[in-house]
Amino acid sequence: MSAPAKKGGFLSSLTSTFANFGSGAYTKVNSLLGHEGLEVVNPEGGQEDVEEEAIRGRFKQEDRESYWKMMHKYIGSDITSMVTLPVIIFEPMTTLQKMAELMEYSHLLDLADQCEDPHMKMVYACTWAVSVYPAYQRTWKPFNPILGETYEMVKHNGITFLAEQVSHHPPMSSAHAENEHFSYDITSKLRTKFLGNSVDIYPVGRKGRYEVDGYVYNKDEEPKILITGKWNSSLSCQPCDLEGEPLEGTELQEVWKCTEQPKGDKFQYTHFAHVINSFDTAPQGLLPSDSRLRPDRYALEMGDMSKAGSDKTSLEERQRAEKKLRESKNAEFAPRWFNLTGDKAPTPWGDLEIYEYNGKYSEHRKQEEANAAGKTVDVEQLKKIPFNPWQFEQSEGQSVAYGGQVLPVSQSS
Repeated sequence: MSAPAKKGGFLSSLTSTFANFGSGAYTKVNSLLGHEGLEVVNPEGGQEDVEEEAIRGRFKQEDRESYWKMMHKYIGSDITSMVTLPVIIFEPMTTLQKMAELMEYSHLLDLADQCEDPHMKMVYACTWAVSVYPAYQRTWKPFNPILGETYEMVKHNGITFLAEQVSHHPPMSSAHAENEHFSYDITSKLRTKFLGNSVDIYPVGRKGRYEVDGYVYNKDEEPKILITGKWNSSLSCQPCDLEGEPLEGTELQEVWKCTEQPKGDKFQYTHFAHVINSFDTAPQGLLPSDSRLRPDRYALEMGDMSKAGSDKTSLEERQRAEKKLRESKNAEFAPRWFNLTGDKAPTPWGDLEIYEYNGKYSEHRKQEEANAAGKTVDVEQLKKIPFNPWQFEQSEGQSVAYGGQVLPVSQSS
């Protein structure tokens, strides 16, 4: 029996609030998730602030001041719909790749499937649900995917993972992950608001704090196993009595431990987060729409913020141009790998449209593997693939749709 497939989004109530910018060198990030110790630079900070961030390779005094002045005009706006945002606030990862971080501790779902004890099965599944929290405590903003952009991941715990940007307004992503033990489906809809002295983030799904305490109950609603720990360090379990107290003669058993971040990592990435950006997890026949191939993301990863900014602007301009072309043809964008179901999930911020995996990617992957039989993945060749999430490609008066259909392009477009 497979572990139950999980439909939902990211974290339902992840709200990070930047404290009022004062005269101190740093301002702390307060959060429902307990982000003690994370810091955001005050644009009016002192020389120590400048030196610290220069070491990290992120901020310069003149950059801080100019960007802060620019951001003032966005106060009160939904920043997911902004024309552009400075790359200085970004991490070299897209939202699609961020969704793949959910799979870092997917071995817990394997254990849930293999476990015979129904109560321990639930312990493993619940622990996995909590294990995704650490990936969302980084304060950098991931890149918004281009409409039609994808992300593929293989070679991690036997998983095949695919995510696709299915809508641009509002920004929506869908993903599907599976191996021999489980399947997992995700629809994510993100809305953010910039308040000048705070940034609120409202994804869809679960909510929590560092402290985790709970029970696994039987069908008679009697506690059988207690779960306790902190989602940023480890979780343990222990058999309990009907009052929820630990049974005599039993001890806490560690179920999961959070991976430590490499010391001094610029973006607070774990090893797995770096693996997500790596072509080592890319399959044969990598789709040209893959996030790894984005020139702005790669430039930021290499530390070239100037090129990252110009490439990001170019991609956004191309996306706006394609939107106009699509409108001129009275055409609608249709995701390639996911279908809109018509179902909606209620959330505190409105209904969430649900997309479902259509299975076409599994067929595509089988064909690619058959074509590449006996061959090894040439990483250097993959890196040379031009990034192409576009629905239309203009060439000599014609536009080639992503699926290969040739359409005429009017001179006005």
